[in-house]
Amino acid sequence: MNYYFEVFKKYADFKGRARRKEYWMFTLFHVIIIYALVFAMLRFPSVLYVYLIYLFAGLIPSLAVGVRRMHDVGKSGWYLLIPIYSFILACTNGEEGKNEYGDDPKNPGDAIEEIGTAQE
Repeated sequence: MNYYFEVFKKYADFKGRARRKEYWMFTLFHVIIIYALVFAMLRFPSVLYVYLIYLFAGLIPSLAVGVRRMHDVGKSGWYLLIPIYSFILACTNGEEGKNEYGDDPKNPGDAIEEIGTAQE
């Protein structure tokens, strides 16, 4: 659940990288909440407004985490627009070490080691 809230803390942050776990945990909770609201809407039609508010509030963070996920595999965020390929990339392990989009979120210690060797 922390990954879910972490994505909302980085609301419109399209820079950097996101691990597979962050992306998929956010997606899991996001889909569960959407389905829960849809089922609640079947029983209570007034939930439609809550559903629409949540849908629009979650749009930008879901795009942002998707773009950061594409950055983790070394691709531009525009690859998110290619349906099957972006799914394959979202399932692929990220690039190890630093890439052009930032430090490795899985092993942040690598950046510290690089800094230490640069000073010697």
